[in-house]
Amino acid sequence: MTRIAHISDLHFGRSDPELLAPLVEALNEAQPDLVAVTGDFTQRARRGQYRDARAFLDQLDAPWLSVPGNHDVSLDNLWLRFMRPYARYRKHIASDLLTVHETDDFIAVGLNTVDRFRVQRGKVRWMQLRQACNLLTDAPGVRVVLAHHPFEQDADVAKSLMKGAEAGIEQLAECGAQVVLSGHLHRWRTEPFLSSKFGRQILQVHVGTGLSTRLRGQENDFALLDLTIHTADVTRMVARGGRFAFAGRRTFRFGDGGWRETGDQATAGTASKAGSFSSEGRETPLEKETMS
Repeated sequence: MTRIAHISDLHFGRSDPELLAPLVEALNEAQPDLVAVTGDFTQRARRGQYRDARAFLDQLDAPWLSVPGNHDVSLDNLWLRFMRPYARYRKHIASDLLTVHETDDFIAVGLNTVDRFRVQRGKVRWMQLRQACNLLTDAPGVRVVLAHHPFEQDADVAKSLMKGAEAGIEQLAECGAQVVLSGHLHRWRTEPFLSSKFGRQILQVHVGTGLSTRLRGQENDFALLDLTIHTADVTRMVARGGRFAFAGRRTFRFGDGGWRETGDQATAGTASKAGSFSSEGRETPLEKETMS
């Protein structure tokens, strides 16, 4: 089983400093195989904000994989935005804009969906998508894609869906992607894709903001995904009482009809407990305390 911790929209420069240490602690206690960061490390792509973001990443015990978000290119420095949009991201976070992490059990591929000519709306880059499909096709284990902008969103979202989203998710389904992680909206959503031809072939997980004070009616959160080829447990962790606490878990199984939910395992007795969760015998400090 593979465990991925999914965080997004940290927005250093407009982050809650009191949540920084609890987020690092929760991520390290969870002992993930990978921390996936789906963009918006910074609020205004300034050097100090990038330095803070890098200092956060350097505290993580697990390897991490990232993609940029629309806030990670300069808004007010137009020369930098149009001529060297990713210079600071490349210097402080990741030199590549198509990122890959691969083990014997899973592959994760990160896509850059930022459009420097739009403030918020993203776009699918078809050359990059073809490269991702070459990596995903016939890859052993679980196949995961990271993107800042979602490929599908609820009807009440005011932001425009990124350009090429529907065709992009169809292509990802055809080349074997199983899970897509995204952010951008500062809201939680986890379910199979519903609006596309191959929708249920891919499970989508949007998380809100891990650290930002720009809350849009939801709490700061992140996700823990415990994955196999045929199953996905998606646990939501939210900021409560100075810690990131368990707020529910949804379980999905993959079959001939794609991903289907098999039930919510959250209970009133565990919903207020902070900490992380085990997979395949991994025991966290919280579980040791609970069991003793």
